[in-house]
Amino acid sequence: MAAAQTDRDPPTDPEFVNFSAKDTSSRWLAVSDLQTEVYRHLAMYVPRILCLGASGGSSREEQREELACQLLLLAPLEWFMLGEEPAAGLARLQENNRPSALCGHVFKVGEPTYSCRECAADPTCVLCMQCFLGSVHKEHRYRMTTSGGGGFCDCGDDEAWKTSPYCNKHTPAERHTEEDPVAQIPVDMVARAYSIFSIILKYAVDLLTWEREDELPAGLEPPERSDSYLCMLFNDEVHTYEQVIYTLQKAVNCSQKEAVSFATTVDRDGRKSVRYGDLQFCEQAKSVIVRNTSRQSKPLRVQVMHSSVVAHQCFALKALGWLGQIIQYSDGLRRILCQVGLQNSPEGENSSLVDRLMLNDSKMWKGARNIYHQLLMNSLLMDLKYKKMFAIQFSKNYRRLQTDFMEDDHERVVSVTSLSVQLFTVPTMARMLMTEQNLMTTIVRTFVDHLRHRDLQGRFQFDRYTAQQAFKFGRVQSLIGDLKYVLITPPSDWSHQLRQKFLEGFDSFLDLLKCMQGMDPVVRQVGQHIEMEPEWEAAFTLQMKLTHVITMIQEWCCSDEHVLVEAYRKCVSALSQCHNSLPDGEQPIRLSFCGHSVETFRYQVSQDKVSIHLPVCRLLAGLHVLLSRTEVASRAPEQLPLGELSPPLLIELPLRCLVLCAQVHAGMWRRNGFSLINQIYYYHNVKCRVEMFDKDVIMLQTGASMMDPNHFLMMVLSRFELFHIFSSTDVRQRYREANKDVVQLNNTLIEEMLHLIIMVVGERYVAGVGQVEPIDEVRREIIHQLSIKPMSHSELVKALPENGNKETGLEGVIDSVASFKKPGVTGRGLYELCPEWNKNFNLYFHHYSRADQSKAEEAQRKLRRQKGEDTALPPPLPPPLCPLFASLVNVLQCDVLLAVEGAVLQWAVEPSGGSWTESMLQRVLHLVAMALLEEQQQLENKGDDDVTFNYTCKISRPGEAPSPTGSVLALLETLQNAPHLEVHKDIITWIIKMVSNIKTMRERTASTSTVSTCRGHGAEETLRDRDKAERKRKAEVARLRREKIMAQMSEMQKHFINENKELFQQSLEELEASSASAADSSAPSLEHPCVSQVCVGPRRVGGAEPRQLVTCILCQEEQEVRGHGRAMVLAAFIQRSTVLSKNRRRILPDPERHDPLFMHPDLSLGIHTASCGHIMHATCWQRYFEAVQVKEQRRQQRLRGHTSYDVENGEFLCPLCECLSNTVIPLLPHTHTPEHSGNHPSLEVWLNTTNQHIAVLNSAHRKQSEDVAEGAESVTLCQNRFSSSVREMITTFSTSTYKVGLKLKPNEQDPRVPVLSWSTCAYTIQSIERLLVDEEKPLFGSLPCRQDDCLSSLTRFTSACWTTAPLKTVQTHFIRLFTVLLPDSQVENSPCILDIDMFHLLVYSVLAYSSVHSLDQSSASIDSAHLHLLHLVTVTHLVQILLTTCTEEVCMDQDGGGSEEEELICELYNTLRTHLDSVLPVVSSGWQLWRCVKAGILPFLRAAALFFHYLNSTAPPAELLVAGPGQWEALCSFLSLPSNLLQLHQSQHTLLEPLITRWCCHPGVKQVLQGGGVIVRFPRESNNLIELPEDYSVLINQASSFTCPRSGGDKSRAPTLCLVCGAILCSQSYCCQTEVDGEDVGACTAHTFTCGTGLGLFLRVRESQVLFVAGKTKGCFLSSSLSGRLRRGNPLHLCLDRYRKIERLWRQHGVAEVIGCGSDWVTRTPIQSHIPRDLSHRNRPSRCLDVSHYRGPGSRPFPLETANPRAQAPISFKQNCQTMKSRVREGRLLLSLWTPLGS
Repeated sequence: MAAAQTDRDPPTDPEFVNFSAKDTSSRWLAVSDLQTEVYRHLAMYVPRILCLGASGGSSREEQREELACQLLLLAPLEWFMLGEEPAAGLARLQENNRPSALCGHVFKVGEPTYSCRECAADPTCVLCMQCFLGSVHKEHRYRMTTSGGGGFCDCGDDEAWKTSPYCNKHTPAERHTEEDPVAQIPVDMVARAYSIFSIILKYAVDLLTWEREDELPAGLEPPERSDSYLCMLFNDEVHTYEQVIYTLQKAVNCSQKEAVSFATTVDRDGRKSVRYGDLQFCEQAKSVIVRNTSRQSKPLRVQVMHSSVVAHQCFALKALGWLGQIIQYSDGLRRILCQVGLQNSPEGENSSLVDRLMLNDSKMWKGARNIYHQLLMNSLLMDLKYKKMFAIQFSKNYRRLQTDFMEDDHERVVSVTSLSVQLFTVPTMARMLMTEQNLMTTIVRTFVDHLRHRDLQGRFQFDRYTAQQAFKFGRVQSLIGDLKYVLITPPSDWSHQLRQKFLEGFDSFLDLLKCMQGMDPVVRQVGQHIEMEPEWEAAFTLQMKLTHVITMIQEWCCSDEHVLVEAYRKCVSALSQCHNSLPDGEQPIRLSFCGHSVETFRYQVSQDKVSIHLPVCRLLAGLHVLLSRTEVASRAPEQLPLGELSPPLLIELPLRCLVLCAQVHAGMWRRNGFSLINQIYYYHNVKCRVEMFDKDVIMLQTGASMMDPNHFLMMVLSRFELFHIFSSTDVRQRYREANKDVVQLNNTLIEEMLHLIIMVVGERYVAGVGQVEPIDEVRREIIHQLSIKPMSHSELVKALPENGNKETGLEGVIDSVASFKKPGVTGRGLYELCPEWNKNFNLYFHHYSRADQSKAEEAQRKLRRQKGEDTALPPPLPPPLCPLFASLVNVLQCDVLLAVEGAVLQWAVEPSGGSWTESMLQRVLHLVAMALLEEQQQLENKGDDDVTFNYTCKISRPGEAPSPTGSVLALLETLQNAPHLEVHKDIITWIIKMVSNIKTMRERTASTSTVSTCRGHGAEETLRDRDKAERKRKAEVARLRREKIMAQMSEMQKHFINENKELFQQSLEELEASSASAADSSAPSLEHPCVSQVCVGPRRVGGAEPRQLVTCILCQEEQEVRGHGRAMVLAAFIQRSTVLSKNRRRILPDPERHDPLFMHPDLSLGIHTASCGHIMHATCWQRYFEAVQVKEQRRQQRLRGHTSYDVENGEFLCPLCECLSNTVIPLLPHTHTPEHSGNHPSLEVWLNTTNQHIAVLNSAHRKQSEDVAEGAESVTLCQNRFSSSVREMITTFSTSTYKVGLKLKPNEQDPRVPVLSWSTCAYTIQSIERLLVDEEKPLFGSLPCRQDDCLSSLTRFTSACWTTAPLKTVQTHFIRLFTVLLPDSQVENSPCILDIDMFHLLVYSVLAYSSVHSLDQSSASIDSAHLHLLHLVTVTHLVQILLTTCTEEVCMDQDGGGSEEEELICELYNTLRTHLDSVLPVVSSGWQLWRCVKAGILPFLRAAALFFHYLNSTAPPAELLVAGPGQWEALCSFLSLPSNLLQLHQSQHTLLEPLITRWCCHPGVKQVLQGGGVIVRFPRESNNLIELPEDYSVLINQASSFTCPRSGGDKSRAPTLCLVCGAILCSQSYCCQTEVDGEDVGACTAHTFTCGTGLGLFLRVRESQVLFVAGKTKGCFLSSSLSGRLRRGNPLHLCLDRYRKIERLWRQHGVAEVIGCGSDWVTRTPIQSHIPRDLSHRNRPSRCLDVSHYRGPGSRPFPLETANPRAQAPISFKQNCQTMKSRVREGRLLLSLWTPLGS
């Protein structure tokens, strides 16, 4: 029996035909037990209708099944409920309905959503596109994302928007808000609706939660039970597509295509029947599936179910969908359904139908979940009253729902728990649930309960981050998201109960943080390296997830003074408990220094345990800052537990953490491996630093402000393990005697300690620490980022912490401090810091890494030097501290810091000891400068009497024990002129000036007002002048020194030249000779201005014929290009092309039978050749290519994945430039100058002679067709022109063109070989001619060297390739070509002139004529033949253009008399009309007709000029070297044509008229003109990539409506737009795989073979990324200076310049080269597989570097991810198909076309 199939037709019982829904509903009205009657009806009909559909069938059967369901099952329900014909009843309901203002539009997958950044209550509030365009928000700042499906539009929800909650469509009419919509429905209909809703909803819930496989609920047993079963396969997120497909092929004996179809359906719907039959037959398939999938993991879920059970379950889903549709007609019906769903049954709590659905959610399959979730959103969530009731039930069952979700393997988006975002983000509902259901506590405790692993101290202890661990941990993290939703909007009004419940939740949250406090402790490894890296990722993941939650909790506390104080108390108590559990404290010690002493305990970071995770301590720091910001501490200090705080304990843990960082930087923890390095990195990283590093600094500031500054610094010295260095009696002696490594280590620690002190005292840009606003903090961050270098908007966003819950005013701040530079060549705009903000630069900005600090310092010093200023970088003026932190400044003037500063300065005075570093000195100078600025600021603000900060006085006193040095000021004055400290001289000078200024201010305070002398800008003009004079003197000394050095170098150069005079003389002669020859070849018209240049015919002027010397790039040997010498070759790349195609619908011909001799004018398929221009010996290239092949063969099989080039297909990279190549072009010598003494016959004579030759050849071919010897003799005669190696290379390129052009194996004997060589020459010339026109460049002189060399070599090759082919073959080709020009009635199957591209005909004829001319014994010149062929083909093309000229184009009239051209063109046109029986339209304007003909033939003439220029090595005229007017006459003259081309016809009228008659009388001409074929108009317009909309959301909306053509209307997960033809495809999915050449490929790859001959450009709409495809296995990413993904969601607009760059690349045939080469702007990467792989955490996602083409602030690619959690969709088998990074065989160039607005 076939898998999942049956041959039986759907039932056609007469009972079905005679069924009446109206009669059935009438019968139901009369019964007393309605449920029994309805169940009996369903039991009778459902199995008969849906048993077959459950196992699958054709689309026609599915349509019949849907129709039967509607007529037999749903129609009676509608008749019963409405009491009349359903269509009329529903229309009347809709007419009387008063809908609510809620939009409720449910988002489709990929549909654009919009959130107003100014008006949205939170980032989860979104609008659909229609509501957005009809609202005021489109004029605001907004963000755009794409939905994952499942959420709905919030238009009309007052709580979702601060202002303007309604769009134009949903603005509510005046009505009573409390009016019950049920009252609008007739009472009898309400009763019937209540009854039928109760029955159908109960039926659906019973069936969807039914667990028995062989039985049905009571009342639904079928009248006749059949022995038919279904083997149902269910979806999971464990097994991959490959596993499922392989298993199905084994289990149900189906083909791979059927297995793929089954797997796709299971992935989409959640389950699928894979076998239909009796019980044993299905059980057999189940056992095979379970056995094959249980080897490495749990088996696939398979159930053998009776067909009637499956049928009823299928109808249950249809019934739920029907309910969702019915309630859309009336809000009253919606409310009735809500009442039915939430009504408890007699069983008690959690017995309502909705509760049963929720609690059984994890047992259902994906399709069932999606449908009932959709019903919940359409019903309960659209009615505010019942939404609250549902939210209460959801909260009551929250713990159980989350537990079920943890044990389930489906993603959250298909779990009922994902509805939390729809409930918890409503502020009133969230607070109601927190108050009534204690929701916050429930969430936190549920979260803690699921993290069960603890150590002995109760801290979290995570297992190694395995796949299963990551999977479970990822599910637990969803609870944190729910907590964020609850806390997303802080309350403005607090009730007593809300305070109580929030503080209970805060207690629970503190319990969570206590479990994190001190987790993952580390101990320094000494002696040997750590054996196994400890687990650290889970802890940091948890920390990052909780960062926003901690911030939100602090915002809630800040909104109420009572809550803040209580939370502070609880946090202090929790921290005390954490400290009590520390094992430290049993060894108290006393530290004494500078007359101060402090008690602490013995602890060393380098020896004891230390943890980087201190969330309780950091939360307390945040709350302490809030106390300061809200001024609660100053207003009511008695309420605070300040007496319980022990400042040494407050700073202990953060100080340990910062010391750990310092020791890691010093290299003390190298043996602890990379795990610790990673932890330190994330500790400072922007993702974590807000709640880690920043809070540790704040806690140190808190402790320092509450204790004696000397005691604080002594503890800092102790924890840094530096106390002994500064407290010894002889600091210098003891320090110098230490080991060199120890000295270096201590130097680094001293630097880090000084940096820490700078941060503690100077970092005041936190509201609550310093008197600043949050906007000041953002401004400072941006200033310091731009001080490093100019940055794009996206780089600035990356450097700032994410805060998606509120706007930071970033754009406004950037505009105020920076100027924008528009994007240049790099393709991105940059912001530069305005000069006036440089004064705010702080060298020791706490968020700088070492690299950033170094770059910023260099940049700032460079700016100051450019302005002629000194290079001192003093600290900026600090903002004043808040009262709670006011004592912090005393650290700067305390005795301990002064002693440390004095010690470092003393070391610097005696530099020979090596006990100090310049970085150490620089930090000390910075601290001194900070203290001086602080003192100056206090003097300016308070006056001398009120200032307690007296730093200048203290630094003027000599030092005291234990370091009896001179005063700090005296040491600074000593160092000012120290020669070894030249780099620090400016800052020392600045400090000394500041000291002087402050002393002056103190002296003047008593009698005069305070004089501001900020930064030394006082009355110090004398010192300034002295400094300027000193700098001028140094500059003069430096100038004299440079002049002296240059004079010495010049003398040495002359001496060297004199010693090597002969060598230099020879080089000069060669240079002069090459310059002269270049001048001769480049501008011949300058030497002979009166001689016209002609490239074809007897009058053509040949080139100068210089010796062509070239150098092999491999062996560096120089050689002349000669026909009988060693072969020299150019690396080249041949590819099939449709870039010029005018008919992409043309079916590609069968390569075995295709005749390429006549190219159709639509150019549907051509062969293009390109070259990098690098030359090699043929033998060198062969050895190189053989080496590449050997290298490829030696690679291990497992490493032999797809590379950027295919060696087996002859591809290689150029040895020099790594340009992709697949063959070589032989270099041949220039064409010799013609002999003008030869015979030059007229056209008539030449035609007669040629006809005679053809007649002789035809006769000879017939007689000698079997005479191989004579044919060989003829070939040998022609081959004598070249050496064997050159002939071999000619054959190599010819066969390569044949292989690529026809996709066949090389065959030298195939007569099509020379034709394809001519074809690639003609097509390449046409491509380049079009490119020159598009780029508005002149015809000659503007080509790059590589293209010029390629065309030159290619044309010379094609002129000689006939010599390696059988002479008879080439002559036969010419005879057939000539028959087109001179039609012969005896020749059959000759195409008409409308089916031939004339330039190809010209090239083929000219090149093939050589085979005929070689037999000519007369003295006729071949140049004459070329000229006659050109004239003849030109006339043919004129006729072709006239025949295809569009009617509309020739109906315009022109005033004035007719010229000669007009008269002749009208005459010729009327002749054609006569021959064609007036098929052509009447022409009234000769001027317009001539204009059309002239424009149409110009591309042909330009291409012909290029061809003959390279064929005959003729220099072009000067007029064609520049772009502009006057090209026509010069072009015609260059081609030896009259400027009036009609004279060609007129002068040979008698000869040509019969030919024109025969051309027109060809039956194909009239057939094409009458619509029987493709008419190509001339000139052929250049092809462009499709036009893209300026607004990206238009394209997203278009793609969101695209459905997969093979998945039954399912939305495509990865809609992809072909940029060449505009087709939208379903890419990266199994459903749309197609077989190409016996191999399954994705939709995009398959499309390239019909649209682009294997090469394509696509836009993946949801990711805003461009995909380049080359064949089945190759693609690449275009690299960008920016990487990563942007999540800010700014509106995207098209950057036309970047899009045109891609278009130009396509026109240049450069896509394959971009994919295959390794240029600077490309990162090569192959496609790994054509099948989507398992994309769980075990596989790394592919790298994706984006080049933006739609740009905005920073020109970063828009993510187009589902950034909005209200818009989620179900995923698939392990996300194999859904994720955009799955690797389908579709190429790999990903490049963003859209970027946010603004760049």
